[in-house]
Amino acid sequence: MKFSEQIKKLRQEQQLTQEEFAAKIHVTRQAVSNWENDKNLPDLETLIVISQTFQLSLDQLILGGTEMTDKLIKDGSETRRAKFNFFSSLIGGFLLLIGLICFVIKANSVEYIDKQGILHENFYLLPLGYLFLFSGLTVIMVSGVTYLFKKYRLENSKK
Repeated sequence: MKFSEQIKKLRQEQQLTQEEFAAKIHVTRQAVSNWENDKNLPDLETLIVISQTFQLSLDQLILGGTEMTDKLIKDGSETRRAKFNFFSSLIGGFLLLIGLICFVIKANSVEYIDKQGILHENFYLLPLGYLFLFSGLTVIMVSGVTYLFKKYRLENSKK
């Protein structure tokens, strides 16, 4: 049995409207409607509240059919993958920005020779800027290739 059918059956067995059911588990009526229409799934905390409120084990609630379990696992892995891609892109972009800032500082800094004949120059900013640019591009490229590889592997596993 699909989770949407299971949650609707549970609500109807308790003789509750969607609003009453939602109030019991502290969510909105729209959330209950979306679950019953198979548009989305509740998060883990909400599943635990439903389980405790209606004296059901999580096995009964979730494992009524393997479709729900498979969907929860798939949604979780996609969320982790999206977070990884987001943060790696953010880190790569930050490294690129630092590299560009090094070049801007180098271009706008003043070089001078003091009275003792010592040259004062921010020469270290050029290799540092290149290092940050290279690091940022590497992080972005690796995360992009990893994403494409996982997407390709996922599509081939479905066939």
